[in-house]
Amino acid sequence: MKAAVLFEAKTPLSIEDVTIDKPRAHEVLIRTVACGVCRSDLHFVDGAYPHPLPGIPGHEAAGVVEAVGDEVRSVKVGDHVVTCLSAFCGHCEFCVTGHMSLCLGADTKRPKGAPPRLMLGDTPIAQMLNLSAYAEMMLVHEHACVAIDREMPMDRAALLGCAVTTGAGAIFNAAAVVPGETVCVVGCGGIGLAAINAAKIAGAGKIIALDPVAEKRAVAEKLGATHSIDALSDTAADQVVEISKGGVHHAIEAVGRPQSAATAVKVLRRGGTATILGMMPLGEKVGLSALDLLADKKVQGALMGRNHFPVDIPRLVDFYQRGLLDLDTIIADRMPLERINDAFDELRQGDTTRSVITFN
Repeated sequence: MKAAVLFEAKTPLSIEDVTIDKPRAHEVLIRTVACGVCRSDLHFVDGAYPHPLPGIPGHEAAGVVEAVGDEVRSVKVGDHVVTCLSAFCGHCEFCVTGHMSLCLGADTKRPKGAPPRLMLGDTPIAQMLNLSAYAEMMLVHEHACVAIDREMPMDRAALLGCAVTTGAGAIFNAAAVVPGETVCVVGCGGIGLAAINAAKIAGAGKIIALDPVAEKRAVAEKLGATHSIDALSDTAADQVVEISKGGVHHAIEAVGRPQSAATAVKVLRRGGTATILGMMPLGEKVGLSALDLLADKKVQGALMGRNHFPVDIPRLVDFYQRGLLDLDTIIADRMPLERINDAFDELRQGDTTRSVITFN
């Protein structure tokens, strides 16, 4: 199969012929139809986060089940599926207490000594984020995918695997936004836009979008933002506090920069919560001042939106099919696998919302 292989950080991906193994027990072979281009992949490509190499990035995907191994019960051949990087084992402490997105997933990987799932000649290829979706096929644990309605367009469905699960999950699961509460979203990429759309679905009152790119602020308003502000303005935080009459109940940081996290804390009202979604540079810290603590402000993470993806993703599909979740607007471009490096260049520039790699 054709796959985009990363041999060394800070170098372009190379399209190679990679061998994929047959599915073993609890494994599913998926023909990839679409895969979103996410900044999380860019962190690995650019070397900001370490990962064994060579490897195949890509983790926001949708496809069709081609074959299943023994004991697979959750999907069958022919099912349309969305994949999710937060593969869960189902029996560890995190899983049985309802925190599936925190599962370390050791049981979802092949054991030591077993043949690798991916090979390039005689060289094993590391499977990145449990999926390696920039490839014509994926071989994953059954708990890394979920069946969806076959009427769902696959290029839109792919976005549910990360951006929408994370952004919407921050609103529905982590922040648990109550109708009428105010929300500020810092960063209007795929995750931030999904959070804005979800805040509208949740019935938030004022929804304030911050981003330095005017075109992305316009998209945010189309998806439900009641106000949008240039994030580079010296008075951006003050404007949010004024619009929300004292600060917002919830701030969602969807960029991954310390300055954005500081802004998310600054725009909170007393008792407000900042949810940090972006992947910060390793070693960075996000904190609260003594006055913030006295004001009962909170900062929290929400890995992959604290999803329960076998339940959440079909519900998000339903939201799209009912016209509540606007995935069409989030997609900025569709391109073939051969243009994966162009897609990453666009992501580095920061002007695009979400590009999707599509497969024939």
